[in-house]
Amino acid sequence: MVPRPRINNSIRAQEIRVIGASGENLGVKSLADALSLASLAGLDLIEIAPTAQPPVARIMDHGKYLYQLDKESRKAKKKTKEIEIRGLRVRLGTGSHDLVLKAKKAEEFIRGGDRVQIQLTLRGREKYLDKKFIESRLSKILEAITIPFKVSDAPKKGPRGLLITIEPDHGKNKQISTKTNTSNENRQNSEAQTSPKPLQREAKPI
Repeated sequence: MVPRPRINNSIRAQEIRVIGASGENLGVKSLADALSLASLAGLDLIEIAPTAQPPVARIMDHGKYLYQLDKESRKAKKKTKEIEIRGLRVRLGTGSHDLVLKAKKAEEFIRGGDRVQIQLTLRGREKYLDKKFIESRLSKILEAITIPFKVSDAPKKGPRGLLITIEPDHGKNKQISTKTNTSNENRQNSEAQTSPKPLQREAKPI
């Protein structure tokens, strides 16, 4: 709930900086003079910055001011979106086609404003493979993602493998880089390889 400001005689400060009905700065005045100005304008004196030195009050309609406060509060809540962490699992032996599908899913989450925790699942002897080899497989996953992102949590060991968390990078240039172009080409090639070839009709004998 939006806190209601003090108005008129409920204002405690004896000296306040007054903002006029048109937004002009009327300077520092006594509370009595400010109330008199508000009364002459047929409006209220509303304390809009109680912690300022001296406090700031504005001459305006109280109902209109409360409406503006509620409107700004609803707008702020609408902009505020709870960021979720989405989980995505990839196996060490995941093929290129499945890797593309996983990357597309990660892009879907990132476009939605969510963070994505990618788990490279390691089973049995895979846990004892060369660390650089495992990290290179994780890099392959990230390279398959073709939209801007940034690493929020560096790679770390989890109970079932290697974990890395990424999130949207809103400050990054949206233009596609050379690296992204390469990822797009790899994706297109992977999709083309997995697409079924059209059947050819056999020639009928004359």
